[in-house]
Amino acid sequence: MATALGVALLVGGCASVPPPDNAMNLAQNQLQAARDADAADYAPVDLGFAQDKFQQAQTAMAQRKYADAANLAEESRADAELARAKARLAAARAQIQAKVQENARLRQQGEQDTSSPATAASDYAPADNSAPPLDDMPAPPTSALTEPPSGEGFQTVPSTPAQPGQNPIPSDQGSQP
Repeated sequence: MATALGVALLVGGCASVPPPDNAMNLAQNQLQAARDADAADYAPVDLGFAQDKFQQAQTAMAQRKYADAANLAEESRADAELARAKARLAAARAQIQAKVQENARLRQQGEQDTSSPATAASDYAPADNSAPPLDDMPAPPTSALTEPPSGEGFQTVPSTPAQPGQNPIPSDQGSQP
């Protein structure tokens, strides 16, 4: 009688744990996301752990060991999430490295261009050499950099039109007749 009660408790204990369908689905989705992120290239070890644990979880499900299956599915999901994160990080690092190399190449090219000014100047020289060189051109008769005539300076324009007989520039002494 005691063995029958022990078997009943054992069977009843297994039956009380529901199948971890949700945990299995989450693990499977995370595995697919890791594969999509190229984890096979960037994080193959972590992806392998995740796949192995997922297979173990499927085996436990088939054997109706639902508690084990739930634990293995959760471990598989975590490993797949880690593999995905490592893959995304590695892909970002690869993009950064490519940009750094491109920047270094452009800097080197720029330094080469500035180190040979004769070559750079000839690249931009006009094909027609009939125009006189700029060094031989005379300066204009009046320069914009000369000082304004003495005593004048900036004047303000009155905001209202001046009437005949009125001074258009206001004075500091007030109104005078």
